[in-house]
Parts: sequence; structure tokens; C-alpha cells
Amino acid sequence: MTLQTIQPQEVEVFYILPTIRSRMASAMKEQGMKQKDIAELLCVQESTISQYLSSKRAADVKLGSKVDKEIAEAVKRIKTKEDLVRETQKILRTVKDARILCRVHKSVADIPSACNVCPFIG
Repeated sequence: MTLQTIQPQEVEVFYILPTIRSRMASAMKEQGMKQKDIAELLCVQESTISQYLSSKRAADVKLGSKVDKEIAEAVKRIKTKEDLVRETQKILRTVKDARILCRVHKSVADIPSACNVCPFIG
């Protein structure tokens, strides 16, 4: 489904951030954390974590092995909400630098194929 033209920041909010949280939840679960604790740390509902873990939510966007590895490493450093914000921002920078945001934006929005907005973001 292609949406009308939307801002790159909306793509981050609707597609990229949920995907990052989903990958974080999976990595935290693999470390033995309980869903309740994961939900509290990621600032989402426990039902959201359940949907992430069962691939019912935020499962369609592929971030690539580099970002997936960065997420797995970031999870090891996340102990507080401040850590979560810091690590998420680092991951978002990688997503932008690797032009993943641009790729996802083009796949979900009605934008010209020659769009050159993303190099100016951030």
C-alpha cells in the first residue's frame, strides 16, 4: 500500500522505530528478560511486546544485517530509559547514513524515484 507523500520523520515514527523496538524486544527476550520487563524498558504495552515477538507487528521492514547487529549490541548496553534513547538515536543515525530510511520512504510513500531529500536529513 502506497501512502500519499509523507515526511521522512513520519516514516521513522510509523515504520523504523517500531521495527527497531521489535528487534530490541527479540534480543532482550533472547537474553532471558521477561516480556513485562521488556515492555517497561521500551516504554510500550506488554501486548505490544507480545505482537513484536510473534511477528504480528513491525515485521515487514528489513533493516539489514549491519543494523540488526548494532541493535543486538545496543541491547546489551540498555539498562535505563536514558540508555534506550541514546542507543535508539545511534541506530537511527545508522539507518539514515545507510539510506535505509530513504529506501523505506520510497517503498511506502508516493515520492519521486529521483528524490534527494534524505541526504539533507539530520
